[in-house]
Formats: sequence, C-alpha cells, structure tokens
Amino acid sequence: MQRVLSSYDLGRKLRHLRLRKKIGLVDLGKHTGLSASMLSQLENGKLVPTLPTLARIAMVFDVGLDHFFTNRTKRSLCSVIRAAERMRFPDRADAPSPAWFFECLAFSTQEKSMQAYLATIEPRRREEVSDHVHDGAEFLYVLNGAVAITYAEEEIEMKQGDSAYFDGSQPHGYRAMGSEPATAIVVTTPPRL
Repeated sequence: MQRVLSSYDLGRKLRHLRLRKKIGLVDLGKHTGLSASMLSQLENGKLVPTLPTLARIAMVFDVGLDHFFTNRTKRSLCSVIRAAERMRFPDRADAPSPAWFFECLAFSTQEKSMQAYLATIEPRRREEVSDHVHDGAEFLYVLNGAVAITYAEEEIEMKQGDSAYFDGSQPHGYRAMGSEPATAIVVTTPPRL
C-alpha cells in the first residue's frame, strides 16, 4: 500500500505548497496542529499521511484533496519501475492451479494509455485453456518458450520472438506448449472511442 501511495509523490506536493506560501514547518504545524517533525517526515517521504492529516493540510492551503492525487502539470511522462518493486499475481485469485502469472510492468504510472505485463504462462493441455475477454486491443511477444494462443476457437502456435496483435473483446487464452513455462510481454490498450 505504501508503494502505491508513494507514487503520488505526496511529500513533494506538500513541500511545494508550503514553500509557495512561504510558510515554515513550525508555522504550518501551528495552523494544522501537527508537529514540525511530523511535517518534515511527510515532506521527505519517511511517513505516509493519513486522509485526515491530508485534509487538515489541504484546508490550511485552501486546496482540495484532489490536489495531492492528480498531476496538475502537463509534463513528459517517464515512470521507472524497478524489478524488485513488481508484484506477481495469478490469472485468478481463486485459481487452485493458475494458468499464468503476471507482473504489471507499470503499476505505479498514472494516466496510462496502455497496460504492460510480464506473463509466465504455465503448461496446459488445449482443453484446459480458459478463455477470457476484455475491452481494447492486446499485443503478446514471446520472450522464451513456446506459447499457444487460443483465439476465436483457433489455436495459434508461437515460439520465442513471435508476436501477435488482436482484439481483446474476442475470447482468447494462452498455454505454454511442452513441459516448461513460457514467458511473454503482454500489452493491452483501452478501447478506441
């Protein structure tokens, strides 16, 4: 949870507000009822503020809570996600034997126009593949191993270096061919309006 909140850069936004109004930590503490030490820790990202704490600070600066959770400046987007920061999830939380595992490659990036995943696809027989659908397009690039994509009731075999682009609203599923898992990069996009 702390990693998700840290992606909003709350401390930097708080410090920017305070410096713009030319208020010291002690004076801000008097207005908010928070200690200067706590405010310093919030600004430096050593402490994650609670919602009531943010609300008190927002009231002092006469901004809404949305100030802390939106990006008001339009700037070039560059978000780096370190390998150690990613989390691995099964295809379904309740699956006793998941068909694949995925890691969101840009989980903390705000205002994404696409989703990118590292997928580890488990070996299965064709009849064990569960199809799924979603809005938008999907792109899959096989990093290693062999993958069979079931798409619109057809199975397409793919090897390392092969890629596929398709409409995600059509039933599709994956399986690793052979006895070893395969890995792939999967990118999905929202539907075009």
